[in-house]
Amino acid sequence: MIDRRAFYEQRAAFRAHETRRYYQQLLRRHYAFLVPAGSRVLEIGCGIGDLLAAVKPARGVGVDFSPAMVALARQRHPGLDFQVADAAEFSSAESFDYILLSDLVNDLPDVQAVFERLRAVSHPRTRLVLNFFNNLWRPALHAGEKLGLKSPTLLQNWLSADDTRNLLHLGGWEIIKTDARILWPVRTPPLDWLLNRWAASLLPAFCVTVVMIARPRPEPSARPQYRCSVVIPARNEAGNIEDAVRRTPEMGLGTEIIFIEGHSKDDTWGEIQRVVAKYPARNIKVLKQQSRGKGGAVREAFAAATGDILFILDGDLTMPPEELPKFYEIARAGTAEFVNGVRLVYPMEEQAMQFLNMVANKLFGLTFSFLLGQELKDTLCGTKALFRTDYEAIARNRSYFGDFDPFGDFDLIFGAAKLNLRMLDLPIRYRARTYGQTNIHRWRHGWLLLRMVLFAARRLKFIA
Repeated sequence: MIDRRAFYEQRAAFRAHETRRYYQQLLRRHYAFLVPAGSRVLEIGCGIGDLLAAVKPARGVGVDFSPAMVALARQRHPGLDFQVADAAEFSSAESFDYILLSDLVNDLPDVQAVFERLRAVSHPRTRLVLNFFNNLWRPALHAGEKLGLKSPTLLQNWLSADDTRNLLHLGGWEIIKTDARILWPVRTPPLDWLLNRWAASLLPAFCVTVVMIARPRPEPSARPQYRCSVVIPARNEAGNIEDAVRRTPEMGLGTEIIFIEGHSKDDTWGEIQRVVAKYPARNIKVLKQQSRGKGGAVREAFAAATGDILFILDGDLTMPPEELPKFYEIARAGTAEFVNGVRLVYPMEEQAMQFLNMVANKLFGLTFSFLLGQELKDTLCGTKALFRTDYEAIARNRSYFGDFDPFGDFDLIFGAAKLNLRMLDLPIRYRARTYGQTNIHRWRHGWLLLRMVLFAARRLKFIA
């Protein structure tokens, strides 16, 4: 059997040329999209370090079993830390936010052992990002090697996507999302741009590489308690204010209720003042909205929140506040990092949602699940929960999307998807309103939803 280390030692002299190939450029660009700049990043099988440098880490550690590769990496990227070690034997006292394995799993003698080993250098919020060749391309890649268009390799594992999912599970990891990228790995403008940006997402089975993002599977025993902030945007909801306080349960280490009143035409503001005085034992904060729309209300209230876990509860109380502990338990158990309420599973009360609205919500749910890479059945359910630290990261990265969302739901959903948070649907019982009228306008807001679809397509799915 050919010695693998000796083989890659010989290949080191050619790697600087190989890394300039268009396929490698596309991979670096996609990893830079997936990994937030300023993260602590470990790359296993780093070669000469160009991919690690491309993600702009605050702390970057590259590991390769070839001393010649590592020596070149140190020359090319002196600001990063490169170490000689075998993937199955690497250990460190550090933990990393992102661990990268690019085109490595097909070359490993024991993939499961490496996945298990990497758990030791991860923390509960670590993301493992890997890509590997699609088996469909095996004949073309073999021909590319013969013609000198692809780097030569030794005998490969050629894992399928299902094989890799299973090995990740056995190694203690949970898949967040799976994607396929690069339909045309040769620079032939404008054909390559059209195929890789627009066609690749529509034809995933034919793409060259499969990309997976996973997180450490949550430990059942790790269930700390947290402080909670329940944000209630209230516009023309005077008849629901007292019930919102009375029915919102205390959760975890304490629950802060934040009313943000949004330019009401009824006596919502006065009613909030009355209820605050009536329930002095509850921790209630009151804000008058300065911006417009529910999205602005949520941002202002989240900025004032002090809890560890942030909740949104619509002021119409169509989502029963009594169900908020379900959201809390999922978040604190680590089952998900972004919990999204779903109204489209359990039977609804009559008049809770009109038929056309339900059909539209189901269609939009399918569309956004495709665009986000994670299944979300109901993007417009007002009740959501996420950690404040994750919201702060979403806010810091908001410039990627801009101030685009009048609803507030998509600002959070798109931001969570971009940060590779584990999102999970939680079915809830949706009730009919008992006071006031809906603030949703079917046609005007339906048009805005179509704009959200196009926005997500351009910024999250159809990317070069």
